[in-house]
Amino acid sequence: MNYLKLLKLKNKLYFTIEDAAAVFDIKPASAYVLCSRYVKKGIFIRLKKNFYILQQNWEILSDENFFKLSNFLQVPSYISFMTALSAYEVTTQVLRNFYESACIKRSVKFEQGQACFNYYKIKRKYYFSFEKKNGFFIATKEKAFVDMMYLYSFGKYKADLNSINIDALNKDKILEIVKVFPLKTKNAVKRICKI
Repeated sequence: MNYLKLLKLKNKLYFTIEDAAAVFDIKPASAYVLCSRYVKKGIFIRLKKNFYILQQNWEILSDENFFKLSNFLQVPSYISFMTALSAYEVTTQVLRNFYESACIKRSVKFEQGQACFNYYKIKRKYYFSFEKKNGFFIATKEKAFVDMMYLYSFGKYKADLNSINIDALNKDKILEIVKVFPLKTKNAVKRICKI
């Protein structure tokens, strides 16, 4: 194992077989074998096909880095639901090692060690009101709330609604966002927000 070459990967949040091939100066087919071996040895973690991270980096990742990984694991996606509400300190519910995102491709879950990346598919017309912060995409706090209520109103999401500080949300923004959502969601939002 060449530690100097591994150090070049240490500066990357994640890397691909092509990245490993470039760093180790080998062909992609050889890099694939190398990555497989290093995963077995516990040096690399394979999050999904052609998506790796160094084990030593994984152990020291911040929430922001996990948010970035969430965006990259499923493209396009943005952090939302209780994960975003927790990041904005709008809920007393703290989700440890559990990262929820909205996406438009398919609902899917990736698990690695203690971490779980959960993606909920929403319709393209509901895929808005998010922003890029510190290198990752995250819903506004009002949109994270509406996203959660959308799934909750259809029985597809469990949430402790009592843990949410409704007063920390802008109700006018919520009303604007929820306009395009189904009546069932609008009614649930109005009931919880008392608007």
